[in-house]
Amino acid sequence: MSFRPRPAVGVVMVVSAASFFALNGTVSKLILQAGVQPRDLATFRALGACLGLVLLGTLLSPGIRRFRLARKDIPLILAYGVTGFFAVPMLYFTAISRLPVGIGLLFEFTAPVFVALWFRFGQRQPVRARLWAGLALSLAGLACVAEVWGNFTLDGLGVAAGLASAVLLAAYYLMGARGVTKRDSVSLTGLGFGVSAIAGFASRAVMGGVPDWQALTGVTDRGVPVWALAVYLLIFGTIIPYLLIVGTLRHLPATSASIIGMTEPVLASAVAWVAIGERLNPAQLAGGTVLLLGVVLAETARVSVGQNGPHVRGEHDPAGDTAQPAPQRDSSPAAA
Repeated sequence: MSFRPRPAVGVVMVVSAASFFALNGTVSKLILQAGVQPRDLATFRALGACLGLVLLGTLLSPGIRRFRLARKDIPLILAYGVTGFFAVPMLYFTAISRLPVGIGLLFEFTAPVFVALWFRFGQRQPVRARLWAGLALSLAGLACVAEVWGNFTLDGLGVAAGLASAVLLAAYYLMGARGVTKRDSVSLTGLGFGVSAIAGFASRAVMGGVPDWQALTGVTDRGVPVWALAVYLLIFGTIIPYLLIVGTLRHLPATSASIIGMTEPVLASAVAWVAIGERLNPAQLAGGTVLLLGVVLAETARVSVGQNGPHVRGEHDPAGDTAQPAPQRDSSPAAA
């Protein structure tokens, strides 16, 4: 019996995933405020997600065999894991530890603009004229968010980390477009998180230490156990929304799923506003709206975009052999 896509189901799945990811922004910030460093939080998330996905992949057919690696695939998997699963989350955590959650997300959400620019200038592929409008709107939106007309009030390191995460996230998308998507999504992401965990431990070892997770045993200023937030981060902020996005790609085109996923920074800002009092002023709210509109234009600017590259947080449909575009924010395994 042939599979029939159901767009309404796809919409519900991607909005659900965006909601989980949006809440996870505030959860991650509370963990950071409790004393866990961004690099150590990225390592903890990677280790937990890797173990969870390996368990899931072992239980599902064809079992543990799905994690086998050909020697020729190792360099790409290493680059994929270090870039998209370690560096991007670490930079994102750094950004939201110094900026409002919504603003940190907005910087990271500019990644599709860099992807579109790469295809235009790096690979000289044709793009629609709307790319330039999208770029202009994105820059204007960022200017409003940063309020560049007055005293620059945003933390400089936070802004730099947010923009660096967007650039590396774009590189991660492009690596996905160049061949990693031949693997099924569970093995690809499990291996990516595994490489990320190794990178986290290695970066600590170079400095003669190990990840410091002692703060996970404490409580937040409001009495919430940090370990409970960490459990949410792993299960509801990483594994479940990721699997929802992968499932979404069976019902919706990648670009449609990505555009609907733009609700994430809006929801994340709302959650941060209610939960931890992070209020954005009218100029920043307007700038965020303009920026997201620009990203949508850039996202849809490529000719035959469905065949050429990555747009959302899901690489491959585990139910079949047809490669899907690579992930978009923490979730993005990058997304938190």
